[in-house]
Order: sequence, then C-alpha cells, then structure tokens
Amino acid sequence: MKEVIAVVRINMMNQTKAALTQAGADAFFAHEAQGRGKGFVNPKVLEGTKNGYEEAASLLGAKGQLYPKRMVTVVVKDELVDKVVQALIATNQTGKPGDGKIFVLPMADAVRVRTGETGTKSII
Repeated sequence: MKEVIAVVRINMMNQTKAALTQAGADAFFAHEAQGRGKGFVNPKVLEGTKNGYEEAASLLGAKGQLYPKRMVTVVVKDELVDKVVQALIATNQTGKPGDGKIFVLPMADAVRVRTGETGTKSII
C-alpha cells in the first residue's frame, strides 16, 4: 500500500475528484491547506526578513503570502500508484507555477474501524 498526497489548486478539485475516481481511487480525503512554492519569493529578500530588516519584509508584499490550496490524500494498492499519479498530473498540470506537488509514501498498515479489517482489505 502507498499513500499519495497531492497539493492542488482549489479550482481543480472537481476535476481532481473525477480523475481519482476514474483511476480507481474512490475513497480519499481533501483538506484545506495554504502554501507557496520556492519560486514565488526572492531568497535574498527572505534572508533579510530572517535577519530582521524591515525593508526586506516590506519587499515581500503579496509574494510572501500563503496561497489557498487543497491537499488530497489517498491510500491505494501498489498497483494503482502510477495510474493515480498520472491522473493527478494530467488533471492539474497547466505548466504554470502553482500546479502543485505529489508525494508518494509507503503505508505500513491500515485498519477499517467498522470491521477491523487490516492491510489492503481495509482500503478496497
């Protein structure tokens, strides 16, 4: 089993939900999130803010803010990981900064509370 975490634009959630379902991942979580990519901030200006220079902080302006995103978490069998990742990329890729990130992590175990089933039986 693997956990796939995707950070995507809010306006792409309906398409993302449909793509995940079509890829075979019917169950998933969506969380409100905020963040920014490294490309939105000049590292020298950011260093100045860390050192307490007020003028550096004022230069950050809107570029230093956190942007609203959605974080989607889905646990799938190993065989579905590539299909899910490709579906997320195909749905969310615009070629512009802010398209998001996808993380794939190993999942040691899962337990369905209602039945006590463990492992892959609990996620299908």
